[in-house]
Amino acid sequence: MNELIWREFYTVILYHFPHVMEGSFREDYKNITWRENPADLEAWQKGQTGYSVVDACMRQLLETGWMHNRGRMIVASFLTKDLLINWQAGEAWFMNNLVDGDPAANNGGWQWTAGTGTDAAPYFRIFNPILQGKKYDPDGDYIAKWVPELKDLPKEYRHEPWKMNEETAQKYDFKLGRDYPQQIVDHFFARDRTLKAYKNARESN
Repeated sequence: MNELIWREFYTVILYHFPHVMEGSFREDYKNITWRENPADLEAWQKGQTGYSVVDACMRQLLETGWMHNRGRMIVASFLTKDLLINWQAGEAWFMNNLVDGDPAANNGGWQWTAGTGTDAAPYFRIFNPILQGKKYDPDGDYIAKWVPELKDLPKEYRHEPWKMNEETAQKYDFKLGRDYPQQIVDHFFARDRTLKAYKNARESN
């Protein structure tokens, strides 16, 4: 019921504020300096970021045209907050790939996560993709299904394969960078970078 209410709400927003389809609903976040990085965007689109829950969600989207709402929030936060790539790139990718893509709900969801929309998540709310994965996929079963290169690893390493020591990695014939991508960004570095970008945007108005 709550999700249906959000859908109707975003339809009303689009009707009364059609400019949301062109940019930020909130004036104070119209000047965010987004990164232009096609390689990072493509890695996100193809599920090759090195963050297993993000990659699992994005691969499910490519194969089925759908993902759970929690997954949508995780990958949207990763694109906008970890990679600091404009939410509109994610909005467009979702609309091109989701079987249930709806312009109003899609726009509203992306702006909510990016912190630029109505009743949006505050800009400093940045999902930690590792903790999100562990919370909602504790045994890594979802990851094992959609990121098969990690399925034979012990469950405790499916979320953080880089934590395996050399002996364990050899045992499972697994090499980071060969069998699965290195992380394309450090989450904590990215968090600080994003906070500065949003703060600068607010101060420039």
